[in-house]
Parts: sequence; structure tokens; C-alpha cells
Amino acid sequence: MVGVARPDAIPVAAERLRAFLDTGAHGDMAWMAANAARRGDPRTLWPDVRSIVMLGLNYGPDEDPLALLRQRDRGGISVYARGDDYHDIIKPRLKTLARWLVEQTGGDVKVFVDTAAVMEKPLAEAAGIGWQGKHTNLVSLKLGSWLFLGAIFTTLDLVPDAAAADHCGSCHACLDVCPTAAFPAPYRLDARRCISYLTIEHKGPIPRALRPLMGNRIYGCDDCLAVCPWNKFAQAGREMKLAARKDLRAPLLADLAQLDDAAFRALFAKSPVKRTGRARFVRNVLIAIGNSGEPALAETAERLLADAAPLVRGAAVWALGRLDPTRLARGAERHRAGETDVDVIEEWRTALGELR
Repeated sequence: MVGVARPDAIPVAAERLRAFLDTGAHGDMAWMAANAARRGDPRTLWPDVRSIVMLGLNYGPDEDPLALLRQRDRGGISVYARGDDYHDIIKPRLKTLARWLVEQTGGDVKVFVDTAAVMEKPLAEAAGIGWQGKHTNLVSLKLGSWLFLGAIFTTLDLVPDAAAADHCGSCHACLDVCPTAAFPAPYRLDARRCISYLTIEHKGPIPRALRPLMGNRIYGCDDCLAVCPWNKFAQAGREMKLAARKDLRAPLLADLAQLDDAAFRALFAKSPVKRTGRARFVRNVLIAIGNSGEPALAETAERLLADAAPLVRGAAVWALGRLDPTRLARGAERHRAGETDVDVIEEWRTALGELR
């Protein structure tokens, strides 16, 4: 999908972003606050921009992404991350289109794919591609919820498209389905409670109260996207590089927990998952193991009590305590005695306190 917006087409975006940041709802994402002024007005990013060409590429799944949530011994990876990294696919194509535009018109261009201070969703709404739904994600009348966005800034004075209208109506399915109640109100998100944020952006231990609510989601969450009624018009994506790899559709938690750093980097070499790093990813896997209710996975959690990464060790304590408290108590003396990381010590203290 393609549409054109003026750079001054999102006048309320800066105010809304500031309100979001003032509540601290961005959590660890300090980069949002650092570039807030540039995000609110595209002209601060490039004063010469006269028009913004917004493009949307469909990545619709060929199966129900919520079905995997019932397979508790397997990990749920968000649909967008099951294939190759979208940055590596979309940006070269944007550059090709931008070069053609320059050749035809002589204007100047810059291209962006989620790597600069550009508010893609408000701009896409202004360009008529879709509207930001109550879950704050973009919804298209033609393709539903599954769109990657890219932008071409140009000095050309192009005719803008009409902004998309909001078609959410009285529906609140996306708000109701959220496992962690991350939406304090329609059109508002508290990232600190969002599973996508917790599993991808959050760098430390995941808050204990939220862990049981995460189920087997180990990288991202598609719940609010998947339940949108406008997905009745969704189509399976046709870009093969974005299609789900077989080994990432429903990977076994036991296999993922065994990944060392080299194996992690090999498995996710072309995937956006690689940016989280092995420690954060295995932390997520251990949370899913703790939620699995599978006693057979207790041995896997126990083995990771001695992992080199404190983030992993702490999650292993929690997971083992959920699956086999007796085994955790037996291993406490061996693994707890020499622990030096404050967060892991707290995990042990809390877990053993719960056993008492």
C-alpha cells in the first residue's frame, strides 16, 4: 500500500508523545525520550522535506497465531519475526523506489524503515494507509493488522492523500484480549506491561507479577493484532523472505533453552530476534518454561541455575520454583551460596520465601 502525507500532517503527534513519555510508559526505551522533539515533527529531522511517501508491506500469517498459545511446551514468536529481518528486505526496496523517483523528477530523497526518529504510524494514517486502532497499531481496511511500514522523505511537492478514518467503532476486542492489561484506556498503551516490550526491549528481570501472564510468548505478542475484526480482509503475505521459517513456527522450549551464544547467533542470523541477545532471549524462554506446567522441563531450568548470565540464572530460579519447588530447595545451597548478582539473590530470596 502507498500514500502521501505532508510533513505537517501530524500536528498532535508531539503532544501525544510527550504525554506518553511523561507517564514513564516507555519504560527502558530512553531513545524515545532522547529524540522526542525530532519525532514530533518530520521537518526537524530534515528541514527540506516537502512530502512523505508512506508504504506498507503486508506480512499476514498463513495460520492463526493464537493457536500456538495452547502448545505450552513450545515458544511463541511474533509473526513478524519468524522470517528474515524486515529491515534488510524493505530498506533496499525503498532505496530502489527512491532512486526511480529521483530519476523521474530530480528531487532529493531520504528513506527510513524503523531506524530513525520517524513516527511511522501517525504518518501512515495521514497518508491514508490505515488508522491507529485502540491498540495503537495501524489497521488497514484492505489488509487488516499486518503491515510493515517504510517512509520516503522527498523535497518534491506531491499531492497528499486523504487521511484514513477511524473504523474501530464500539469494538474493544484488542483491549480485552491483552494478557497483561497493557491498555489503560483506548488508544493508550503502557509499554511497561506490554509483552512485546517485556520480551524485546526490557533489559532486566521481568516483573514477577507479569510473568505468569506471559504464557509461552517468548518474543513479541500478536494477541491484539490477531483478534481485530478487520482481519477478515487480511491476506497471507506473499514475500517469501518474510514467510515463517519452519524452525521458528513452533520451536520447542527445551531446545531453545540449550542455546549458547554461538548457537543463538546462528539460529537467528537473519532474524530481528538476534538484536535481543542470547541472555534476554533465554530469560524469556525460562519464563515460558515456568508457565508450561511441564515437569519434564524442570531439569532444563535447573541446569540454567549455573548459567554465566545473571539474567538467565534469575529466570531459572523462578521457572524451577514453579515447576519443582522441592528440586529448587535442594539446589539452593549449591547455587545460591556463591551468588553475587543482586537481582539473582533477590530471586532466590523470594522463591525460597514462597516455599516456606
